[in-house]
Amino acid sequence: MKKLPHALAFATLGALPAEAQTEATDRFASDAVYTVAPQLGRLTDDVLYGSVWTDTRTLALRDRSLITMAALLAAGQSGQIAGPVVAALDSGVTPEELSEAVTHLAFYSGWPVALSSIAVITDIFTQRGITVQIDADTNLLPYDEDAESARLAAVDANARPVSPGLADATDNVVFAEIWRRPGLAPRDRSMMTVAALIAMGQSEQVPFHLNRAMDNGLSFEEAQEIPHQVAYYTGWPKSFSALSPMRSVFEDRGEIEAAASEDDAEVTTLSVVRSGSDPAQGPGERFTGNVTVSTTFSAPGDARLSGGHVQFEAGAHTAWHSHPLGQTLYITSGCALVQIDGQDPITAATGDIVQIPADARHWHGATAEGEMTHLAILEQLDSKGTTWMEKLDAQTYAAAAAACD
Repeated sequence: MKKLPHALAFATLGALPAEAQTEATDRFASDAVYTVAPQLGRLTDDVLYGSVWTDTRTLALRDRSLITMAALLAAGQSGQIAGPVVAALDSGVTPEELSEAVTHLAFYSGWPVALSSIAVITDIFTQRGITVQIDADTNLLPYDEDAESARLAAVDANARPVSPGLADATDNVVFAEIWRRPGLAPRDRSMMTVAALIAMGQSEQVPFHLNRAMDNGLSFEEAQEIPHQVAYYTGWPKSFSALSPMRSVFEDRGEIEAAASEDDAEVTTLSVVRSGSDPAQGPGERFTGNVTVSTTFSAPGDARLSGGHVQFEAGAHTAWHSHPLGQTLYITSGCALVQIDGQDPITAATGDIVQIPADARHWHGATAEGEMTHLAILEQLDSKGTTWMEKLDAQTYAAAAAACD
């Protein structure tokens, strides 16, 4: 194992119960961890503290400490921040910067969590004989009108009509004061804010602050490492949820190329979906009776068209459902029953085309006497083509079948 600095050792032990800590200098997971979950012990020593925390080429130890502190506070784990706080102090973060960090994070993780961290930090400061000197009358950093104009407009458009008080506090306290305080560099404020947002699962808020962080000096490589560091403290799912919005920022800034999907590729050749290909049984929650769906297709490129052949055995039919842009049925064999909720049922014979309006609650299927096959065609709206509802009751189907005899 790589030799870790004292600050990192404290950071490790600070995350473990006091009675479970080991005095061994070459192993950080406790004996209890190795007894109950030996693989967790191995991964703790070899991966988290033997690889991640020691990777100072990708992200400096001070940054990993601040990111971890922000993530733990945002996750409501203020009692676990002793380790990252000591690691931060031992890697060059000043007490004044830590003071500003806690104040800053109060606005993103909430007052109760920030206040509950004070006792932990006070104990560390007391042990080290640290007295924080904060100048309440310090001059704020210059106000960047160009950078703030878009944010102000967004707050006015989205927040002010709903919560004027929140809009005022956002403009006059958070951004006009907190973000302009010189005690913590704008880069560090942005970096910690991104970490806190990831830890809280607020991925939709990440792009604004990630752009701000990179504008303030956070490098592309440093930004890439934030979700990796956070994942060990608040879980893989939250970090993965942040990757898509982070990717959009990196693409817009030209750091990575936009991912080319099959849908985006230019189509220059013919394609054929063979009759009867990929047959699948219609799922029971959407169909009654024996139904087979086959020869499904989706139009290439930007087109939203999709469809497939659906074969209904005698008496089989769909559940109630609707389509945001409507549906077209081309009856290829047999006789179809089709009914919009509240209207009389109709029949459609081989070769007929049935057009179903947008958002119309309806069902369709075969008669009780014979099978029916149709080609169903629809368009998707916002990646959604069908809304499935409850199954058709037997009485409604029987009445429709009798009315169409």
